Formats: sequence, structure tokens, C-alpha cells
Amino acid sequence: MEGLDQTIPDYSGVFAPKTATPKVPEQGKRNILITSALPYVNNTPHLGNIIGCVLSGDVYSRYCRIRGYNSVFISGTDEYGTATAARARSEGVSPQEICDKYHKLHKEIYEWFEIDFDFFGRTTSAAHTEITQQIFDSIHQNNNLATQQIDSWFCESHGSFLADRFIEGTCPSCGFAEARGDQCDYCGTLIDSTQLKNARCKVCGGVPSLKPRNHLFLRLDSLQPQVEEFVASSSESWSINASNQTSGFLRGGLQPRCITRDLRWGVPVPLPGWEDKVFYVWFDAPLGYISLTSAYTDQWERWWKHPADNQVKVVQFLGKDNILFHSVFFPSYLLATGQDWTLVSDISATEYLTANGQKFNKGRSVGLFGHQAQDSGIQPDVWRYYLLSIRPETSDTDFSFDDLVARNNSDLADTVGNFVNRTSKLVELYFNSAIPECVPSQRERDLEVEVDGILSRYCEKLEHQQLRDGLKIAISLAHLGNKYIQETQPWLLVKKDRVRCGTVLSTCASLANQLAVLLLPYIPFSANKILFDILQLPTS
Repeated sequence: MEGLDQTIPDYSGVFAPKTATPKVPEQGKRNILITSALPYVNNTPHLGNIIGCVLSGDVYSRYCRIRGYNSVFISGTDEYGTATAARARSEGVSPQEICDKYHKLHKEIYEWFEIDFDFFGRTTSAAHTEITQQIFDSIHQNNNLATQQIDSWFCESHGSFLADRFIEGTCPSCGFAEARGDQCDYCGTLIDSTQLKNARCKVCGGVPSLKPRNHLFLRLDSLQPQVEEFVASSSESWSINASNQTSGFLRGGLQPRCITRDLRWGVPVPLPGWEDKVFYVWFDAPLGYISLTSAYTDQWERWWKHPADNQVKVVQFLGKDNILFHSVFFPSYLLATGQDWTLVSDISATEYLTANGQKFNKGRSVGLFGHQAQDSGIQPDVWRYYLLSIRPETSDTDFSFDDLVARNNSDLADTVGNFVNRTSKLVELYFNSAIPECVPSQRERDLEVEVDGILSRYCEKLEHQQLRDGLKIAISLAHLGNKYIQETQPWLLVKKDRVRCGTVLSTCASLANQLAVLLLPYIPFSANKILFDILQLPTS
């Protein structure tokens, strides 16, 4: 809200406490492990990354804490692979230096946006390498790997095989001229790099040639019945785009999938004869959810193994271009081990945030980026509110700075701010800032029924990660409060019926309190200001 003093204490722990010691699943509780897709460290995060992953996960995590669920919010930077190696080459530094630089930058931006992780780590850790290699060994022991000779791009000018992101060309599906060797940024299609038309080396711009090369493949075709069984049992809790995209992909039949790359920057393949290979980043990156949990608690297996015993629900937030990696490939890796892993329960995938109809894109610097929001002079809660109010849940949404300003003025200032400030000032003026006694009439009892309906609908939306609709419902409580105060006119009541005036203002204070709690997951600083600075509730 306009003019909020950013120096007041943060009392969010009163309603959403974080424990000093790491949480573990508890019998009889709702144990929820929340993840947001791990951002690449090849650039600063743009607003599409933020709303699609970390901000959405943060809202749901704060909601779970308020409800008293035993929840943990885990994420971190995805640091291996060709995207990082390519960025390092372009900046003339080592991949590790790139990771150190951009991990720090990502962390600072997320902190500015008030993203409250239980743990935010990195995939360039010894624990990540160990867990990735252990899972690979289990897959190998369970006979779900195969060796295949495939054609790989080779650049004669610098004498090396090229991993996916060192190849660009024309997308075979949509004709986009700058498609990557693993996925088209424009249409989202997963690509075999040999399918690219007019392929060129991203390092030197030369025309590469295809040469045979041995690689390791996960036998996804043999896992299809297990994957289909998993999807059938889980996808009712997924966003529509995740369910539709996954079912369409499965109908085409799963094929063996290459999980190794000709690259130095990655998790080494722990097999004799494969020392010149690392794992494909989309093999090791999803396993990062597990390794990051292990960095959070040494009892990580209670979150990730034996789900029937530990009663764990995994909820994942991501963008639609990452759906298949979370709905098909990540579960396949765990199923391929033959062990009893916790698989994803809920997938909440957003559509694209666009700028003038173009998808936000880090590689091509399309859109607005986190550091630009930081430097804008606009408070984090305003950015949070706007991004969540336009969260692209069912279709792509175009970002508009004018719309951001308009929604801040109409929703936060004129609706929420107007109701809360009128209530506070009238209580101060007529009752010396002490909340008066409430002697409810039928009007207040009818109002209570309306409020109960709002609270019920709000919880229903948040339980299913429908965050945009949940925010609309929260704002409807402010509209209801403004309507009530306008109808009852306490400024007139105080002159003729002080008891009735006290009931009205007590009711308004109660509504403002409930409104702030509903807004706490969305705009935590502003909600805390309403609760503890404006309404002056005790912090204990």
C-alpha cells in the first residue's frame, strides 16, 4: 500500500511460525513438502520465473503455516549443464564463478521479494553429487539403463562434441529460428537436437556435423505402465495444463531417454568407461529437490522415502515449459530405482507471463527482471500483489506497468487501505483506540454468515493452489467491509447510539483483522502492518 513504512518489525511469525530446528514428518499431521522449480544461474530471474515458481510457492507455504500444517518450502539454484557453461564462456570466467555470482544475485532478489524459504541451496554440492549418483546406481542395478549409439553434433573448428545448449537452429515444430538443442523457447516443444534445421554452433557460429557417439539411456518405454499408473492416481490434483500436457505426451508412447552429455560441467557419471560424460542437467536437476532437502535436514529420507509410513504430500510449483520434467521424467527416475520413493502429489504449473505478447525469456532478455523491480522504487508487496493478481493460471497473461499502477491504486489503496484506515481512525477518534464492545444485531449475524462463506471459498482455492482466485476472494472481504461501514455510518451513529456505534466499529476491526490474515500469504509486510501497527494487536 502507498506510503507504508518499511522499517516496522515483521510479526509474520505470530501467524506463520518457522521452527528453529528442521521439521520432519509427524504422524497425524498434514506433512507437506513444497518445492519451486530450481532456477538456472545463467542470468537474473525475470518476473515470469518469479511468479511461476518461487512467489507462488511462497504464498502456498505461508498459507500452510497459517493453517498449522507441518510444511517445508525447499528450493535452490540449478547450477550444472550447458546453460551455465555457455554463460561462463560468454563472460570469460569459469562455470563455478558464474554459479557463485548468480546464486548470490538470485538469493538477494528473492529476499527482496520476501520469499521465505525454509531452505534455499545449490546443486553444486557434494551432497547433490552423492545423491544423484546413488539414484543412478539404483537405476543401473535395477536394469533400467541401456547404451545406444546416437548421432551427436561435432564442431570441427574447436574439435569437440556439442551438448544441447551449444546448438541452435530452427525449431522443427514452429519454425522459431533460435530454438535450443533441447527445447524451443517459443513453443515449448522438447527437441532432439538432431531435428533442428539449419543447426549452428553457438560458440563459434560454424556449421557442425553429425558423428556417432555412445550415450546412456533411461528405458522409459519399459517404465510406461508404472508412469501411467502414477499419473492416473495423482493428476486429479494437478493444474489443467499439467494434466493435459502429460496425458498427451503419454499417448505418444514413452521412448528411451538420453541422460548423459558430452560436457565437463556436471555431475560425473560413476561408471567405468564413461569418465568423459556428465549427467544431462534435466536428469540431475529434479533430483536436486531431494539433495536440497538433505541439506536442510539429515532426516531427509523421512520426507522422500516410504510415503505410506510418513504421510507426505509433495507440492511442486513451476512453469508450463517444465511440466513434463516434473510429471513424467522426475517420477520415472525414482520409479526406475525400484525403491519406495515419495512421488509428487500436486503440480501447479503456470502459463507464460508475456511482454507485448512475447514470452519472458532470460536468454533473449525479453521482459522485466528482478533487479529492475528492485530498482523501481516500488515496494515489494506492490509487485507481489500485481503478479499474483495476474498469475497466468489458465492462459498466458501480458504484463503491463500501467495495470500494475492501476491495481495498486484501486485494490490496495482505495479498497483495502480505505477500509482499514477508516476503521482505525474512527476507533481512535470515538473510542480512544480501544476496540469497543460488540453487541451484535441481526445485521452482524447476517454479516458473519457472509464472512464465513468468504473464508470457506478462500481456503478451498488455496488448498488447490488456485492463488489468483484466492486473492480475489480476499479482496472481496475488503469490499464487504467498505459496504458495511458505508451502510451503517458510524460517524452518525456515535451522536445518537454510542453502543451501536461501538458494535459497528468492533465488527469493522474484526473484519480488518480477518482481511489481514487472508492477505498475509500474498502481501506479508502490508498484512503485518495492518495487524500490528494499524490495529495494534498484541504480538504474543
